Amino acid sequence: MSAAPRFSRGDWARAIAVVVIWGLNFVVMKLGLHSLSPMLLGALRFSAASLPLLLFVRPPRGLPWRFTLGYGLAQGVGQFGLLFLGLRLGMTASMASVVMQVQVFFTLAASPWLRERVRPAQWLGLAVAMAGLLMIASSHGDGPGQMTLIGFVLTTGASGMWAASNVITRRASQFYVYEPFPFIVWSGAVAIVPFFALAVGLDGTQAVAQQLRSLDLTAIAAVLYLALLATLLAYSLWTRLLQRHPAGEVAPFALMVPVVGLWAGVVLLGEQPSGLQWLGTAVVLLGLVVNQGRAPGRRWRRARAAE
Repeated sequence: MSAAPRFSRGDWARAIAVVVIWGLNFVVMKLGLHSLSPMLLGALRFSAASLPLLLFVRPPRGLPWRFTLGYGLAQGVGQFGLLFLGLRLGMTASMASVVMQVQVFFTLAASPWLRERVRPAQWLGLAVAMAGLLMIASSHGDGPGQMTLIGFVLTTGASGMWAASNVITRRASQFYVYEPFPFIVWSGAVAIVPFFALAVGLDGTQAVAQQLRSLDLTAIAAVLYLALLATLLAYSLWTRLLQRHPAGEVAPFALMVPVVGLWAGVVLLGEQPSGLQWLGTAVVLLGLVVNQGRAPGRRWRRARAAE
């Protein structure tokens, strides 16, 4: 196995940009779901992200269609269909930003299948981060901000589909060279028809038509944010990172999303996380540092060997 390249400054900038966009993402989803059903929000999100670009962006070259189709169904319909439904059924924005990070553990579990070596520090870092996530998830307040069981289950399922999309991306990059942006555009197009079909099947044709006729500025802004920033930009950056580095090293960056998500929930939605939840975010950050760190002794031995 060849050693993976170390994170450059550009890689760190990409990762931080993704963290901020996705951290605010959950608040935007909540706002969009005020006037749109979960499946219709998904349909509009991917329609806005992909349809205008299909005439100008060619399909990803050199990549079999099974990867584009698989990613579109897993990341598009699977992840966001379950997540939007969970948010509608009682998951708070701040707690959703936390529970979604279970994808890190699903992704790391696939490392042997991807033939990627997992360092002991990665397992230790993820164990520390899991403790932080459990601290956050186990501390619920009373009232409308409380997380429901069905919301938790659906959001956990969404995180599993996110991990599946990570594995698909990494698997594709092990055998093929392709540009992330066309891949995101065309895989997003895969999700449009299933989302509209689910919207009509669950909501009814008349309800879908009524929602489309009564779109307000908040819903439009939410769709554009989810389409342009959270889908096209963030997932292009995320895919680029997965092309350059093992999935087990990229996925843990998502552990920083709850920090932004909790802050956004407090400032923008008035949610009130408990002290234990804030402590949990600190533990999550510690887990990320441990996961991404490399032993100083190892670096010293490599430097000595190079002399």
